Amino acid sequence: MFTLQSKAYYSFFLCLVAFSLSFNLHSQTLFNYSPQGLYDGPGGMYEKDSLRTLYVNFHDPNYHSILQNSFFTNPSYRIPASITLGDITLDSVGVRYKGNSTFCIPNDNGVPKVPYNLDMNYWISGQKLLGYKKLKLANAWMDATFQKEYIASKIYQKYLPSPEVNLMKLNVQGNYLGLYVNTESINKQFAKKHFDYDDGALFKCDASGMFCDTTGTPPGGYPGLTWNGSLDSTLYYSSYDIKSNHGWKEFIDMIYALNFTPNNLDSFLNIDRALWAFAVNTVIGNFDSYNGYYVHNYYMYQNEDNLFQMIPWDLSQSFINALLGWDIFTPLGPTHPTQYDPYYGSDPSLFRPLTEFLFNNAEYRRQYTAHLRTVINEIDTNQIRGEVQTMQAMAYSAMDNDIHKLFSSADYFNNVEQDISNLAWGGYGFGGIMSCLRHRIPFLLAHSEISATPPNIFNVQVDNGIITANVNNESYVELMATVSEYNSKFTSFDMYDDGTNGDAQANDGIYSCYVPFATSPLVKFYVKARNSQAMMLSPERAEYEFYEYYSISNVLDKPQSFNKEIIFITDILGKKSKFKYNTPLIFIYDDGSAEKKFFVK
Repeated sequence: MFTLQSKAYYSFFLCLVAFSLSFNLHSQTLFNYSPQGLYDGPGGMYEKDSLRTLYVNFHDPNYHSILQNSFFTNPSYRIPASITLGDITLDSVGVRYKGNSTFCIPNDNGVPKVPYNLDMNYWISGQKLLGYKKLKLANAWMDATFQKEYIASKIYQKYLPSPEVNLMKLNVQGNYLGLYVNTESINKQFAKKHFDYDDGALFKCDASGMFCDTTGTPPGGYPGLTWNGSLDSTLYYSSYDIKSNHGWKEFIDMIYALNFTPNNLDSFLNIDRALWAFAVNTVIGNFDSYNGYYVHNYYMYQNEDNLFQMIPWDLSQSFINALLGWDIFTPLGPTHPTQYDPYYGSDPSLFRPLTEFLFNNAEYRRQYTAHLRTVINEIDTNQIRGEVQTMQAMAYSAMDNDIHKLFSSADYFNNVEQDISNLAWGGYGFGGIMSCLRHRIPFLLAHSEISATPPNIFNVQVDNGIITANVNNESYVELMATVSEYNSKFTSFDMYDDGTNGDAQANDGIYSCYVPFATSPLVKFYVKARNSQAMMLSPERAEYEFYEYYSISNVLDKPQSFNKEIIFITDILGKKSKFKYNTPLIFIYDDGSAEKKFFVK
């Protein structure tokens, strides 16, 4: 039974139901697994439909000078403040300034609207704000629309674990500082939320150098996953910032494998996660990334399966944004940013070993291209425009009263549909959301590899221990399956349309395969098909999404019982779990059925 105590819980329950529709096939149950329920619903910190105001009051009135100096001399130094959000007040919150160019440029010009990093847990263990230990407030200094990071995050979240984003007003010492972008921190909480494990090695892959003119500051490194000549971790300190209390050996082992034994890379890295990150970067013009102009802005997290996962970070330059620069005067053509090569990074001379390996490997290149095609096909410009308009209407007053913003209130709207130039910066250009997509997507669709016609996969079913799928325009079909509780390390199994291996009729376009891992009660899988030019996956968002098949032996002909018994419980990641309140759970019964439930305490 369900007990619903609030609108927030009710909405979350509806979200769970929406992604857990199932059907019974001879006492066998097939689900479409979707991780979208992991993200905040209404009432959560990152709900999109409200614009909250955060009040920060420092105990020391000289806070700005202290934090300004420590940004350069001791970046991790924090000072205490009390904060209030709605009817919640917390004391002894650790606050520091953050950022790089978004700190340096306004700070150098005497503008107090700089990015903030707040740690509720810094002095008071276990203290949280709406369930979160940290807040990271970006000043959107180079985004006239205040929407680019938010819209980008919604797109990334469809395909791989990604930070949540919304907007927030900030008042400091009783004064309105401006409209900010509230971005989820990549930390132990994020890891627990997405991987149900928070003790893995975590690295922020960003050079340590500063944008500011800081004489005497050590130069930044290069977080390109290149081999630095030794296993000595100190050689990597300027390129990667370790956020866990262990992990250098594992991280450098992954770098070694990438550079010297790349065919074994799948034992160290969740490759599909990287392919999805690169695909979204490419489609939405986030070129401030590994496969963009500048190699940085990502995290690496090692899950319990020992695979590192690439996690995107700092999406503020999505839709080209400030990277348009002087190219605002460049006519559309091969040198314009909207025509940036979708396979950039394959050249060894660029010293990007990850894209070099993946884009020169035929199978991974096809899978990356399939991901590109999926992202492109799922971009709904009308939906994006409508969401931007709704968010901008909600935040208009907060933006208009923000005296520290770089752009005009007219640019707030204009930069949605078109590129703009900033006269104060000599006409420097900033890419628009819709203008980027309007030019970028047709360019990508005209690319010979992306425009190739892939196979078509439909009607995926399981019946009597046999997985079937209708496939056409194919030359090869395989089942990718795993029983890993970490939703990784999928293994290939051939599917047949020759009347053997469970296939009922040869050459009827229905490919078949016996369910692998027959002794496991839960098998996770997707179907992969390819022809000489292209690849298709089903579900298309695999491996982030996949099919879940629950099979209970010796009950194929048993009618459904109202006195069914629970065999075991899993969480929504598929890991076995004990009963828990306030947590989505899947109950597996002895009649082969399964139910997703959420109990509120």
